[in-house]
Amino acid sequence: NEDVYMATTFEDLTQMLVRKLRGEDEEEELLIDYFEMKVNNLTLQIPHQAFINGQFVDTEGGKQYNSIHPTDGSVICRVSLAQVSDVDKAVVAAKEAFETGEWGRMNPRDRGRLIYRLADLMEQHQEELATIEAIDSGAVYTLALKTHVGMSIQTFRYFAGWCDKIQGCTIPINQARPNRNLTFTKREPIGVCGIVIPWNYPLMMLAWKTAACLAAGNTVVLKPAQVTPLTALKFAELTVKAGFPKGVVNILPGAGSLIGQRIADHPDVRKLGFTGSTPIGKQIMKSCALVNVKKVSLELGGKSPLIIFSDCDLDKAVRTVEEVKKMRIGDPLDRSTDHGPQNHKAHLDKLIEYCATGVKEGARLVYGGKQVPRPGFFFEPTVFTDVQDDMFIAKEESFGPIMIISKFPNGDLDGVLKRANSTEYGLASGVFTHDISKALYVSEKLQAGTVFINTYNKTDVATPFGGFKQSGFGKDLGQEALNEYLRTKAVTIEY
Repeated sequence: NEDVYMATTFEDLTQMLVRKLRGEDEEEELLIDYFEMKVNNLTLQIPHQAFINGQFVDTEGGKQYNSIHPTDGSVICRVSLAQVSDVDKAVVAAKEAFETGEWGRMNPRDRGRLIYRLADLMEQHQEELATIEAIDSGAVYTLALKTHVGMSIQTFRYFAGWCDKIQGCTIPINQARPNRNLTFTKREPIGVCGIVIPWNYPLMMLAWKTAACLAAGNTVVLKPAQVTPLTALKFAELTVKAGFPKGVVNILPGAGSLIGQRIADHPDVRKLGFTGSTPIGKQIMKSCALVNVKKVSLELGGKSPLIIFSDCDLDKAVRTVEEVKKMRIGDPLDRSTDHGPQNHKAHLDKLIEYCATGVKEGARLVYGGKQVPRPGFFFEPTVFTDVQDDMFIAKEESFGPIMIISKFPNGDLDGVLKRANSTEYGLASGVFTHDISKALYVSEKLQAGTVFINTYNKTDVATPFGGFKQSGFGKDLGQEALNEYLRTKAVTIEY
C-alpha cells in the first residue's frame, strides 16, 4: 500500500499495479544445498556455496576446497572456491543494490529495523552459530557462545540503533552581501564496500565491520578467511530470512591472494575494511591507492605490552605457571575445555618454530612450547621468561597462546615506557597498578590505540577499537566506526 499510494505519478501507479498483479515483486524461494552434520546435540544445516545477489551459487568452474576440522584434521565439508569472475558478479550485484535497488531507496529507520531483525535471528540460531564456529575455527564452544556469537549479536543491535541518528550539521559562513547563505553537511554512505576478515574470530570480525557498514547504508562484498568460511555463509542465510534485499550482502570464500586482491583492485569497490597481518595490509593499501584511491581502514598486527607494577593486585594480574599447567586442552565442544586447537596446521607449525627460535636466542622456556601428542592441531599454552628486548619473540607477534615475560627495575617508569613503545606495533596495551596517577600517566604515554587499566581485553561494542603505527588505522565498534563507512558532503545555498 505504501508503494502504491505514495506513488507520485499515474505512470508509477500503473506500473506498480501491473507488477503486483503479475507477482513480479514476490520473494523468490531461497534454495540452499545444505551440508548436514549432527554434532553437539544439534543437526547443523550449513550452506557451503558462495552467496551472490541473494542466492547460494556454485563459483566459476564449480571449484571447491576442503574445510578442515582443527580438532582432528578431518574434512567438515567441501566449500565453493571463489574466482575473480565471482568477485566481479558480486560487485555488480552490490552496486545495483546500492544505486538502483530497494536498499538504496530505503529510509534509515527501515534499514535499522532489518538489522534488528537480523540480530534477533542470530540470537535464535546462536547455539548453531557457536557450534559451527567451534568446529570450523577451533574456538571453545562456551567462549564462542558468549563472545564470538554473543558480541556479534550485540554489535548488530548497537549499530541498528545508529541508522536513523546519522546526521550532519549547519555551519555559519561569511555572508556575501546583499545575499545570505546557508551551509550544511550531509553524511552519506560510500557505496560498495569490500571487507576482508581473518580466522581468529570469524563471526565477530564479520560483525565488527559489516554492522557499521550496513548501518551507514552501504552494500558489502565480504571475503571470510579461507580456513573459516562457515559462520559467514550461515550469516548470509540469515540476512535473507531477515528480509535484506538482493545484493546487499555477498559472501565469497576463497584465497586472499586472489579474491582479497581482486576486491582491493576492483574500481567499483569504494571502501575496503581489512583485519589481518601488517605485510598484507601494506599490500592492500598500495593496491587501493593505485586503482581508485579507495578509502581504507586497517586493523593489523600487534605486540601488546602489559606492564605489571609491584603495587598491583598480583592475584588479579597474574596467572601462575601452575594454573597454566592445569588448563584443560581438548575438544572445543567439551564444556570443561579451557583451550582448544589452533585453527590450521600451518599456524601450528609456525608456533612450534616461534618457540624454537625463543629457546635458541636464550629465553627460558618455563612451560609448553610444543604440540600436544594427540590428533588435531593442539598446542600447549606456553610461558617464556628472561626475555630480552632484542629477541625475535620480544619483537614479533606469535598470534598464539604464548606469553613472554621481561623484567624492569622497580620505579623505572620512563624506562619501561620507552621499552614498551619501542615496537612498531600499537594495537593494545595494559597496566596494573593501584596508583591512579601512575596508571593515567602510563595510559597517556603508551603508543597504542587501546589501553586497559587493572583489566585486560575487556571490549564493548560501544568502545572504538583500532591501532596506531604499523598496527593500522581506522576504528571498529563505537560511533567512530561509522566514520569509516560514511563520507561528508557540504552544501551551500545562497538566498
